[in-house]
Amino acid sequence: MDRECARPLAESVVRTLPGSPRAGQYFVRIGAIGKSYRDSSPLRSPSPGSRLTLTELKYVVAVATERHFGRAAERCFVSQPSLSAAVKNLEDELGVLIFERGKGEVLVTPIGEEVVAQARRALDEAARVKTVALQGRNPLEGPLKLGIIHTVAPYLLPELVAALLRSAPRMPLDIEENLTANLDVMLRSGTIDAAIVALPYDAPGVAVTPLYSESFRVIVPAKHRWARRHTVRPDELATENLMLLNVGHCFRDQVLDACHEFSRPPAQGKEGNSLETIRNMVTSGMGISVLPATALTPKYAMPLVKAIDFAPPAPSRRIVLASRDGFPRGAALEALAAVIPRLALPIEPA
Repeated sequence: MDRECARPLAESVVRTLPGSPRAGQYFVRIGAIGKSYRDSSPLRSPSPGSRLTLTELKYVVAVATERHFGRAAERCFVSQPSLSAAVKNLEDELGVLIFERGKGEVLVTPIGEEVVAQARRALDEAARVKTVALQGRNPLEGPLKLGIIHTVAPYLLPELVAALLRSAPRMPLDIEENLTANLDVMLRSGTIDAAIVALPYDAPGVAVTPLYSESFRVIVPAKHRWARRHTVRPDELATENLMLLNVGHCFRDQVLDACHEFSRPPAQGKEGNSLETIRNMVTSGMGISVLPATALTPKYAMPLVKAIDFAPPAPSRRIVLASRDGFPRGAALEALAAVIPRLALPIEPA
């Protein structure tokens, strides 16, 4: 049972102000409900001190959940008369009937369904206030919403998550794996807190912290004519069936930048949507490809695929941590960036 239901509220939900264009109408931040209850019944003008409380919203949600005033009162640790009076007061305030009272069961009216749905959202948002405040006091407390590109996530995250469990155990990662273009939109809109992406990346209002660089290597089938070679020049790839990621993946562009001679588009069936798909296509004999070093650690070794170094200077990529300017949990980002160079991965300082 939720003891929060019994707690009074210091501040309450929003009203229109006297003298405003919509004076005399109540607005509780309940979206489409505004139209519904204005259509259902004209609202009386609020008295200067009238207000809706989160406690009333909690009572309404409890009644909607239990479909019974008595059980709702027990759930909220209040008397039934007190709860019933509070719900009736809310209905009077809004000018609509939220519940249809019957002898055996309480039914939620159509407009009541909308009120209850918005009340749940309001309570959820109110609950997050404590989380936000806690994170302000301790940046390493609470989830960090982290975006990460597809060609980094499967190879970095296992090591990164294990390291953060030791250094920041109360800061779980809420991970969004996506393309750079999508992560950029999510970062600037506040959907995610930070993103691990590859350079080049530049966006207004976004700060970039270097994380690491990693070299590229060529992979070929075990019976390929290059399988016994120690190095391959980038220009030699132009004579082979080069398997690439689909358009939209930045790693595809980085491979093509490293192999300038390979300018023709790949034939149908020569593209994949993940590096693991590409690896398996190479294993089956469809062609050769290029993978980042983190995708070629011993745990990913396959007997039917041979990895070959590029001749110096080997092409590489730089991985960075992007975050909004002024992001309040700077210490969380610093903790994330600090553990990465110490991971047991074939990476170099950026």
